[in-house]
Amino acid sequence: MKKKRLLTRTIILAVLAAAVAYTLYANMNKDKNQKIEVGKPAPDFVLIDMNGNKHRLSEYKGQGVFLNFWATWCKPCEREMPNIENQYQQFKDQGVQVLAIDSSETELVVNKFIERKGLNFPVMIDKDGQVQAAYGINPLPITFLIDKEGNVVKSHTGELTEETVREFMEQIKP
Repeated sequence: MKKKRLLTRTIILAVLAAAVAYTLYANMNKDKNQKIEVGKPAPDFVLIDMNGNKHRLSEYKGQGVFLNFWATWCKPCEREMPNIENQYQQFKDQGVQVLAIDSSETELVVNKFIERKGLNFPVMIDKDGQVQAAYGINPLPITFLIDKEGNVVKSHTGELTEETVREFMEQIKP
């Protein structure tokens, strides 16, 4: 009985120590993440989508870019995806591009999610987390609106309704 109690206390202590260590680490490193400023150029990046196509943000100059960071385990992300897909279908021929960046999950998991949700816009995985770091991503979901000049117009943290997605795409339409 004493061994079981000792083991339980040790596990609890280890979990608490890990939580404290993570909090300290996260706070020390949060300043390394750049803060994206509205009106300034969006950090450029190159990622490969799930179909093997290369996407460089700077090559979308002249178009509005709806840049969405998400993950399959994020429930608000999952709920907003159909809204983004529906509005993408409305705005893709009007110069608005959706780029969705998953936070470091496996291709298998992301592809199953894309298939289940019927997504047609480019989805990429930020495998090494460099794009997320450049954009200071935390928490998910977060969306950046980038105008035809390549400047950040707005950032929005949290789930998007279909009406909000429509308004945002309208804002960045060239």
